[in-house]
Amino acid sequence: MSADPLVPETRVLAIASHVVYGYVGNKMATLVMQLLGCDVAALNTVHFSNHTGYGQFKGTRATAEQITELYEGLCQSHLTDFDVMLSGYAPSAAAVEAVGAIGMDLQRKAEKNPGSFFWVLDPVMGDQGRLYVNDEVVPAYKKIIHHADLILPNQFEAEVLSGTKITSLSTLAAAITAIHATYNIPHVIITSVDISKFTSPSQSTSQSAPKTLTIIGSTTRSDGSPRLFRIDVPALDCYFSGTGDMFAALIVARLREAVFAEDPVLRGTRSWVSPDRVGATDLPLARATVRVLASMHCVLEKTMEERDAELRAVDARGDEGLSEEEKVKRVHLRKSKAAEVRLVRNVGFLREPTVVFEAVEWREEDLPGFSN
Repeated sequence: MSADPLVPETRVLAIASHVVYGYVGNKMATLVMQLLGCDVAALNTVHFSNHTGYGQFKGTRATAEQITELYEGLCQSHLTDFDVMLSGYAPSAAAVEAVGAIGMDLQRKAEKNPGSFFWVLDPVMGDQGRLYVNDEVVPAYKKIIHHADLILPNQFEAEVLSGTKITSLSTLAAAITAIHATYNIPHVIITSVDISKFTSPSQSTSQSAPKTLTIIGSTTRSDGSPRLFRIDVPALDCYFSGTGDMFAALIVARLREAVFAEDPVLRGTRSWVSPDRVGATDLPLARATVRVLASMHCVLEKTMEERDAELRAVDARGDEGLSEEEKVKRVHLRKSKAAEVRLVRNVGFLREPTVVFEAVEWREEDLPGFSN
């Protein structure tokens, strides 16, 4: 038996997508949180056969009215005693607004007991420089985000929310500062940034240097200024679907764990914002993120190994007689299936990762050209 205890008892309302096959959206998030000891109520915003990266899928999208109706069903039976809400993909602007209304209602129910409810919002809008939702979803998110306690945008989503093009460390810090100020968000984590793209070829030390991804986080001080930290992790040479959902689910459990390990006063503090004397790397958000990334790296490294083994074992003789277009499609489908995150067989890494990462504080003097 593992000596690592489960996280504090936590009841989570998870609002996100659902797939029959594989692990993305609530299929990923629910299992991850349950494996760490959270009691999860899943409200699914879509029901798809598989994730959209396959290029083909079947299924249905929930309407805003259906999402609201499910929540009303919980309310009428007094089933809303949630400690945390995790909200992810919503299929329309109206659905985003419906999810926002749920979050705000849960906040109202908890307003007499500060710190008793925490809303983690993943503003799923796009990636790699483009939106993959309708344009009207963006203002819908901008309308509700200031009610959340923690948001988890990727680099592109951070640019959309901040209005700042991220091209350097300084503009990255400026984007986080703008998000804090514009939306009054206490906590922000930008979940993936390729800092190597900020470096010109002449500044690069070596073409063979290992590639890294950088995760940037911040909790505000009492004056609204950011406490910035960064964590660099090795980049794996594979694209995985569902990693954002995995990150969000892990951060729910590990942040609550980190807060409960602090002075009990923090648990009763609105949005779990630490006093100004707490440095960036000592923040519960930073300590939680370090553990999250260690677990993810271990699980994804094992997934990549098993993906490679599965693809090596493929017998393509069944592709004979197919058109070139069909052969290309088959290859894509095989690669998509092989890259599904291997979560179930690697659950031990969620509790006890075998790697250790470190958070580093960012100060203004480390960021040329940056000022609040």
